Amino acid sequence: MASKFVVKETKTGLKFDLLATNGQVIATSEVYSSKAAVQNGIQSVKNNAPVSELEDQTAEGFSVMKNPKFEVYKDHAGEFRFRLKAKNGQVIATSEGYKTKASCVNGVESVKKNAPEAAVE
Repeated sequence: MASKFVVKETKTGLKFDLLATNGQVIATSEVYSSKAAVQNGIQSVKNNAPVSELEDQTAEGFSVMKNPKFEVYKDHAGEFRFRLKAKNGQVIATSEGYKTKASCVNGVESVKKNAPEAAVE
């Protein structure tokens, strides 16, 4: 199976999930109000993911990177997560929680690799 973006309806609009080749969700969007907005969000992930640097906010004295970028951080539950920010600083995709930073970084690499070629369903 190839990686793909799957668009879903929610109670308040539309969102997308980026699925890896194994079918696991590797990134999710926020809720958009229209189909056009969701398509723009997907295109933004396809464009920004491969050129984004990694900003490790869990490292002491980390370097702040320019947008677009992936931010790796720890959530309130102590899990590692990432968010992809577009050039304008807007969050365009987020991850689930990971137990280890290495797994989270692997998730970032998976998005960078899979997003540009992913089909849209």
